[in-house]
Amino acid sequence: MKYSLGLLVLFVGATLVAADQDYEGYRIYEVIPSSADQAHLLHQLSLQGYDFISETRLLGHPSRVIVSPGQLEQFERLVEAENMTHNLVNSNLGASIAEEFAQRQMQRLLAPITGKGRLSTERYYTHEEIINYIDDLAQRFPSRVFVKTVGWSYEKRVLKTITITNGDGKANKKVIFMDGGFHAREWISPAAVLYVIDQLVEQFEENAHLLKDYDWVILPLVNADGYEHSQTGTLARMWRKTRQPYTYGGQTCYGADPNRNFDFHWNEEGASSNPCADTYAGPTAFSEPETITVRDLMHSLADRGIMYLTIHSYGNYLLYPWGWTSDLPENWEDLDAVARTGAEAIQNATGTEYTYGSSTNVLYIAAGASDDYGYYAGFNVSITMELTGAGSIGFNPPVTRIDEFVTETWIGIRAMAEKVIEMY
Repeated sequence: MKYSLGLLVLFVGATLVAADQDYEGYRIYEVIPSSADQAHLLHQLSLQGYDFISETRLLGHPSRVIVSPGQLEQFERLVEAENMTHNLVNSNLGASIAEEFAQRQMQRLLAPITGKGRLSTERYYTHEEIINYIDDLAQRFPSRVFVKTVGWSYEKRVLKTITITNGDGKANKKVIFMDGGFHAREWISPAAVLYVIDQLVEQFEENAHLLKDYDWVILPLVNADGYEHSQTGTLARMWRKTRQPYTYGGQTCYGADPNRNFDFHWNEEGASSNPCADTYAGPTAFSEPETITVRDLMHSLADRGIMYLTIHSYGNYLLYPWGWTSDLPENWEDLDAVARTGAEAIQNATGTEYTYGSSTNVLYIAAGASDDYGYYAGFNVSITMELTGAGSIGFNPPVTRIDEFVTETWIGIRAMAEKVIEMY
């Protein structure tokens, strides 16, 4: 390898980013690899505990990494020694998080939510508000909307799906299954899913063709515990995992990465066996009640399920299986056509560029993910959509730009759904 193994060793003993902490003085760097060796080096850092909030193996494409004050000297030595292009994009993550929370608290005071009527795109909502919203839709549109309790989180928060139909009463239609909120800190994900729900229900006339032969089953928030935890205050803002406690080396570490917890090539490359790591795969496959819920939904829908779509943030990617290997599924050309259609629709409408391809070949191997499992369970098309990032943190665009981002996302989702309907 071109890069210095000696410098890399400096990172092997680096401590993992603590779960709940003050991010004062933490920085976010954008790093752009220009060679395969540099890209590989960045990936090795991610496996050794560095929190990459976006990562790619594509040369010339930026990755973003959080660097703690204690890691700063070593990190700068490494990127400078390797002549790796890097830019400081946030000089104090803690200050950005504090500002975000102050704005959020002011919004809640000025615009309290009743759980009735349409949700605006001017703020991020709590788990309770999301559940109240879909319950209200079921009451207002009883012939087209059905809400069902499908599971409970570790901390006993209810997990509900909303099934959206055209109300014609026909049974056994094909299904598009969609979910959001796998990773707690990705607040824009449930926001985008809520907008999809709004378009299919409140804007039914404009989108009736998407519901003629298909039902949409949507789980708006998978990781309810982690999502709520990330909203409790500045110390928890960057939380990613679930919240089930695990003991490791005499300490308690919380949660597993739900997107590494599926029983398909579970705990292989790209996942961690360390409970304190952000990519912890869990002590066993399906150790988390949240992933059990998604699994059971997939199998219950598989005989009708055509497309599985999971919404994440961020990076501007439309990814399809496999994530556990660089090999491609048999119908990869169909998957590629659907992803390409979404990317082209977004670019034509807004100019935003999305990269599409198989997860491993665009990013890195990440075994045990939900999109791989959805395809394995029988869905013809399985797509992970990594939304556009913005703001000082990336996972959540400023509230003034939520509408812009969710409408852009809907353009891609609608185009992909139309392509799936055309193909299947």
